[in-house]
Amino acid sequence: RQLSHLNFDNAVLRELPVDDSKIPHVRQVSGACYSLVDTDSVDNPKLISYSEECLDLLDIDENEIKKPDFVEYFSGNKTLTGSQTAAHCYCGHQFGYFSGQLGDGRAIYLGEIGSYNSKAAGKTPFSRTADGRAVLRSSIREFLCSEAMFHLNIPTTRAASLIVSDTKCMRDPLYDGHPLYEPCTIVSRIAPSFIRFGSFEIFKDTDPKTDRKGPSVGKEVPILFNLLDYVIKYHYPDIQKKHPEPKDKKARYTAFYREITERTARLAAEWQCVGFAHGVLNTDNMSILGLTLDYGPFGFVDFYDPGFICNGSDKEGRYAFEKQPEICKWNLSKLAEAIDYALPKEESLKILEDVYDSVYTDYFHHKMMQKLGLNRTKDDDDKKLVESLLETLTSTGADMTNTFRNLNKLVMYASEKEEDCGAVLTYVVSQCPPPEEYASRFKSALPEGQLRAFIMLAQQGRLEALAGEAGVALLRKEMETLKLKEEWAKKSPEGKLKSDTEAWKAWLDKYQIRLNKEVAGLNEDELKAANTARVEAMNAVNPKYVLRNYIAQKVIEDAETGDYTLCNRVFEMLRKPFAEGEEFEDLDFGGTRPKWAAKLCVTCSS
Repeated sequence: RQLSHLNFDNAVLRELPVDDSKIPHVRQVSGACYSLVDTDSVDNPKLISYSEECLDLLDIDENEIKKPDFVEYFSGNKTLTGSQTAAHCYCGHQFGYFSGQLGDGRAIYLGEIGSYNSKAAGKTPFSRTADGRAVLRSSIREFLCSEAMFHLNIPTTRAASLIVSDTKCMRDPLYDGHPLYEPCTIVSRIAPSFIRFGSFEIFKDTDPKTDRKGPSVGKEVPILFNLLDYVIKYHYPDIQKKHPEPKDKKARYTAFYREITERTARLAAEWQCVGFAHGVLNTDNMSILGLTLDYGPFGFVDFYDPGFICNGSDKEGRYAFEKQPEICKWNLSKLAEAIDYALPKEESLKILEDVYDSVYTDYFHHKMMQKLGLNRTKDDDDKKLVESLLETLTSTGADMTNTFRNLNKLVMYASEKEEDCGAVLTYVVSQCPPPEEYASRFKSALPEGQLRAFIMLAQQGRLEALAGEAGVALLRKEMETLKLKEEWAKKSPEGKLKSDTEAWKAWLDKYQIRLNKEVAGLNEDELKAANTARVEAMNAVNPKYVLRNYIAQKVIEDAETGDYTLCNRVFEMLRKPFAEGEEFEDLDFGGTRPKWAAKLCVTCSS
């Protein structure tokens, strides 16, 4: 279709309460799920990159992308015929504390053909103290990772286009008092819906810890029911068909809560299996459809570390990689509280306890079996095999992506004879970090001055009286962390190489035995076919390329000079994460991260 003939529906604005006042200043928006807003124009917008596949979802002809009007429309400078611009009102628990009204402070809904949304297109009633803009570095990361996750087959919002401008905004990227002027950049995002857990928290009464409340407290009727029914009607068709409104609303909402619990559990398992850390798993960043939503200070695990913290703002490690499944469950409990008026939380929380852990565990195990190429038979010790693999990854710090990608080099044998795993062993050990880099994972959660104060109080016997048992436990943990860091820093490269080799040899031997069980009794032709099928199956689930932080950083550095060549090459690479061949070998992004990348710090600043 031509840009002037897109078929907008805008059902969300038709079916949910809308604040149509267009009052321009930042304010509390009561009794509405959306506020009508106008986009702010930018100077000299330029198209950096676009996803043809994503624009196909909008039914946009590729020839339209080359027209000058494309960047005008997709930067927010012009409004498409049929588009209706609005900002979504929602609340959220941020880092565990209720923050009251948040909302789309820089993302603007542009209409529904899918759900079309432009991020950083201007100020809204929810912009708080910000300017409604995003900068080049954060926009590049969001554009690339949205599409990378889609091609990794992980549920996600999509990114259609990336547009930079000559308009500037000021940011302090490291929160260190050194602000910079950076170019305003716009990402056009697409999803079936951008409604999130926090959308249902606008009714929350005053929180006892933060003294904040939702803007629509006391207005659950009819808005909460309206919002639930809209989500089910348009985005949960099976539930809509089985429990059509207004018959048996309780059964309808029960089925909905069970389904979003299962989707979220599976999504968390997907993240853990590919090494993705979201970084800011607040309730306002949790999709009501079970999609990966809002790409900020995310990261992919390089050298395996369960405690990996990708967000430099997360000083206490609330959203560390290994904590993501439990945080998602906690967020679901907050959703249960938010819809309590429609479905008593005693019932929804019981569903959460009955469903979440089992779905997560079963799906995680299923995915790990796929990643290990164990698809033909089942064994009672398979879970132990996975557990010991994760323990070996942790103790050695081997690169997660490269290790899984190369386990297919082991060959299955239809006999119990012992085979040499030497080539795979040598490769995997080469993917382990040296002692000083391994030691860098042991980081203090306390600033140096505060840690010294805690130690002094402990020596004086006053710590428990002043900081309580929690303070004593925190200091004990900090001292253990410092001890581990010192021990690893003192370890010799030869010593670590020896221990890594022993650990991986022990696990690979167990894996080889298990592989051989897969093909026991097969003849030569069947064995050959089984080995070929296993390699293909493993290559289809173990990516060769993910968006490591250092790759994104290289793209950003080039882009900040006006050179977008690498951005588009990396985009193409991430569209083919499982591909073999030499198409992207010249980029040299298939190895372990370079040493300088260990110091990269990504924060919520954008």
